Amino acid sequence: MFKNFTRLEKSWILYDIGNSAFTLMVTTLIPVWFSALVTAEGYSNSEYLACWSYATSVTTILVAVLGPILGTLSDNRGFKKPMFMTVLIIGVIGCFVMGGAPGWMLYIVTYIIAKICYQLSLVFYDSMLTDVTTPERMDIVSSQGYAWGYIGSCIPFIIALLFYVLGEYMHRIPTAAGIAVGFAVTGIWWFCVSMPLMKNYKQKHYMDHAGNMAGTTFRRLGETLKEIVKSDRKVLFFLLAFFFYIDGVYTIIDESVAIGTAMGINTVGLLVVLLFTQVVAFAFASLFGKLTEKYDPFKILSVCIAGYLAVAVYALFLHTLWQFGIMAFIVGMFQGTIQALSRSYYGKIIPSEKSGEYFGLLDICGKGAAFMGTLLIGITVHLTGSVNMAVFSLAILFVIGWMFLRKSSSLPAMERNNTAE
Repeated sequence: MFKNFTRLEKSWILYDIGNSAFTLMVTTLIPVWFSALVTAEGYSNSEYLACWSYATSVTTILVAVLGPILGTLSDNRGFKKPMFMTVLIIGVIGCFVMGGAPGWMLYIVTYIIAKICYQLSLVFYDSMLTDVTTPERMDIVSSQGYAWGYIGSCIPFIIALLFYVLGEYMHRIPTAAGIAVGFAVTGIWWFCVSMPLMKNYKQKHYMDHAGNMAGTTFRRLGETLKEIVKSDRKVLFFLLAFFFYIDGVYTIIDESVAIGTAMGINTVGLLVVLLFTQVVAFAFASLFGKLTEKYDPFKILSVCIAGYLAVAVYALFLHTLWQFGIMAFIVGMFQGTIQALSRSYYGKIIPSEKSGEYFGLLDICGKGAAFMGTLLIGITVHLTGSVNMAVFSLAILFVIGWMFLRKSSSLPAMERNNTAE
């Protein structure tokens, strides 16, 4: 399956396959079922989309606060693995609870908790990249993680979609029962596929902790922020670039079904199109991963940003399922690559022993659903009443992101002494 990869690299890639099952649920069935619960109580489609966007924004704000703090704490010797396992297990439990939630309030609260744990697991997981491979192999390993994550997540999703269709459209089983099975399958898949990483991972780069743990954590975080702002301009401008362009990327990914539903597009059609997008994302993430051996990652990232800018403009003319399919295909071409290369590029320019802390800071800039992007969607819908204009408003994020990325690429990397303790 993974030719020429080490056992540890394979285990790390497998977690992308595991967590991507939850990611796909967030962009497909989770908002669909939330829509059913909300509209059953008399809310309109626009109110549903705004409520979903605000809930996603709250999640991102909380992760922005917790990510760098817990990431810094995980850099201590022996902390990263148990912290990773804790949030993983809570997230999996959240899947089961959402599947049986009787009302929209419990459902959305559980979603927020599960999504926070999912995103925190990615802070720890991304920071493990410096432990599982070498700087020279980060691009290809990171790309393969996203590529196989997209294709592997299709397995539990097809099962979940089958049970949803059996309940909602074929009436062979109660719809609520079909949803419950789908969530349970997702949780089980997420947990089981993560087992190799939990078994094989060892923290090679770390900081020795001494004295008051809380005080040390906040002091180190403050010192790092000061260093980035004053001295490490390459990291600073990359974080600014990432903050803007990944906000747009994750908003489009996480709100795609919610956007299509608000436009009145057939739900099953949306889910089938997005399933096809996973296959497209797998193929292009693998392709671009190999191209990093020949081309500057900055150039490839620039192409990806341009692709998403085109998606934002195209959204002005989006009305039907086949038009949504074209947009989904373009998104699939670039979504894995822009995430994978952002992760590996960042991993190369940060100190390995502080990877949890630095990836926690990166998470502030929009890992998962982005605060600024979802807020733009919610505000624009309220002001204009147009879902198309709401998606188009994301274009400004990609333009600003590219400008900062270009600035970062022109600066020399700060000299590091990335050695294991």
